[in-house]
Amino acid sequence: MGKVLTEAQVRQFHETGILSPVMAVSEQEASDCRSKLEAYEAETGKPAVDTIHIKGHLYFDWAYQLARNPRLVGAISDLVGEDLFIMASRFWIKDAQDRKYVSWHQDHAYFGLKPPTIITAWLALNEVTRDNGCMRVIPGSHKSGTHKHIETHNADNLLSRGQEVADVDDTGAFDCVLKPGEFSIHHGHVLHSSEPNTSDDRRIGFAMMFIPASVESAIGRRSATLISGQDRFGHWDHDPLPTRDRDPVIMDLMHKANSHYRDKNHKQDAEPAAAK
Repeated sequence: MGKVLTEAQVRQFHETGILSPVMAVSEQEASDCRSKLEAYEAETGKPAVDTIHIKGHLYFDWAYQLARNPRLVGAISDLVGEDLFIMASRFWIKDAQDRKYVSWHQDHAYFGLKPPTIITAWLALNEVTRDNGCMRVIPGSHKSGTHKHIETHNADNLLSRGQEVADVDDTGAFDCVLKPGEFSIHHGHVLHSSEPNTSDDRRIGFAMMFIPASVESAIGRRSATLISGQDRFGHWDHDPLPTRDRDPVIMDLMHKANSHYRDKNHKQDAEPAAAK
């Protein structure tokens, strides 16, 4: 797998920490996925962000197909090699006229990895614009190391602990505007955020966090989903694969993984890091 990105795109990613947009599926396929997600919300009477945690790529068959999409996985392989796990995934949803936002932060700082190599693919299920709160990135910030994160626990912050890097100069921020079916790729060290949704429609994205199989967990034994290539290292337990759509085994796995991730007793990279 691989050979989705051009050499120029690979160079751009390593230089800036961001690549956007890249096409994965058609607008119709993305719209179909949105419809299925919202049908689930209507059935359960709860927002998907309240019930689908960390391992969402395993809970719905359509989400599993997105996670295994050849163009998406191939693009990540072009950057870090074909032996890949997905260690986490999450739906990022802002409702119309929503006050929710995401503060400036780095993905790797709360995942407890060594080396801290994590690549996130953020796939749009509907049109993503500045008005509805697209992701914003500081190009080149992945080269500045780990920044100190303050845990604000702000109720409007979509991050689990309201983690935030203070005093970020966003003068040169890049807006990841996406059409349905397109995705962006960002480096785990790159500073990124998003503003509230001031539009009259929801903003729905599906983020998938990939790691090379060589990466280890620094906070105890955990599980991940082998999505490409081989596991030549044995650093991770392998997630059970779903036997059907909305498998209860996967629901249990999601909640256990989310509980571990949110445990305040786990001191991760962001907390002891020196401020930048």
